[in-house]
Amino acid sequence: MSPMPETLPALKLATRMSRLGTETAFEVLAKAKALEAEGRNIVHLEIGEPDFDTPCNIVEAGVTALREGWTHYGPANGQPEAREVVADYVARTRGVDVHPDEVVIVPGGKPTMFYAMLALVEKGDEVIYPNPGFPIYESMIQFCGAKAVPCPIREVNSFALDPQDVISRITPHTKMVILNSPANPTGGVTPKESLEVVLAALKDHPDIWILSDEIYSRMLYDGHQHYSPMVDAEIRDRIILLDGWSKTYAMTGWRMGFGVMRPDLAAMFTKLMVNSNSCTASFSQRAGMEALTGDQSAVDSMLQQFDGRRKRIVELINDIPGMHCHLPVGAFYVFPNIKGLGLSSAALQDKILYEGGVSCLAGTSFGAEGEGYLRFSYANSIENIEEGMRRVRAVVESL
Repeated sequence: MSPMPETLPALKLATRMSRLGTETAFEVLAKAKALEAEGRNIVHLEIGEPDFDTPCNIVEAGVTALREGWTHYGPANGQPEAREVVADYVARTRGVDVHPDEVVIVPGGKPTMFYAMLALVEKGDEVIYPNPGFPIYESMIQFCGAKAVPCPIREVNSFALDPQDVISRITPHTKMVILNSPANPTGGVTPKESLEVVLAALKDHPDIWILSDEIYSRMLYDGHQHYSPMVDAEIRDRIILLDGWSKTYAMTGWRMGFGVMRPDLAAMFTKLMVNSNSCTASFSQRAGMEALTGDQSAVDSMLQQFDGRRKRIVELINDIPGMHCHLPVGAFYVFPNIKGLGLSSAALQDKILYEGGVSCLAGTSFGAEGEGYLRFSYANSIENIEEGMRRVRAVVESL
């Protein structure tokens, strides 16, 4: 292999690239991997990925699909049988009627965010999004040339959305509102009553779309039930549902998600798929069908283990001087308050990584409202969580 040249001409990028953000979790993961390459032992509590293997029945369905020849192009919006399965699943879990023509199967959760904004949002439009929230929301809004309008998600509300924080930010330029419950990075769940207040207000603004990110809909604890805005028939035609297989079924590497929306918008998503990904992998879709229709005991087992980890990590964090942590009721993240320690979120993140050997994320990775917080993922074993928190405590006590 020829060596890379020592110098290259200056790279002249399109202006739009300056508006594109990133997902800090992967940057921190790279730093942690570099330390591991040097021989350091790192406890990984940064990445939002279940540590479980994909359930065996799903893997076998994927293997069977490969052997049966599901290795070719498929329809850009997803295989008809797979879209029927998704439509039935959404109808069953949300209590609404869904037609396969409303379903587009895409490679992961992010394409649904990206396509929604590419299809509907223009320069000069405003998009209201949760902050702290999944960082790709803000990145995609800005990439499309729109104005990102942060809506604070506050600890005082148990990290549930305050309807008035959304309503007060609506202007004549608002084109989209992003809702996320259960939420990343906080694990907060917005009650049905609060979401209904938001939807009632949006009914007076017929040009505003709602992107409802429900990727963690199956990850709820303490008896909480998922509520989807899709059940509101009056505003259903302006809702884009985002969901997928990655989190619930430990299928992050299979790259599969889906969007549910009115059929004419689904046709535009399909056109975007044709121009970008062509289609989602055919064998992955066959495995996805098994995931939604087959044995769910592995999902139940994972959720039970997440629940135990959730309680344990919160207990350990709340025993660290200067830190306190709300017990989340969704997803697999905790978002402890570190304001009493006198360091910025980014500084403490790095200190914990380089001195303690624990990889976590600064709250500011999820927006400016995340200052004063860290995010730990408890998608790891109890043993690793306990060791990680022991190391975090040692770092904090050394400050």
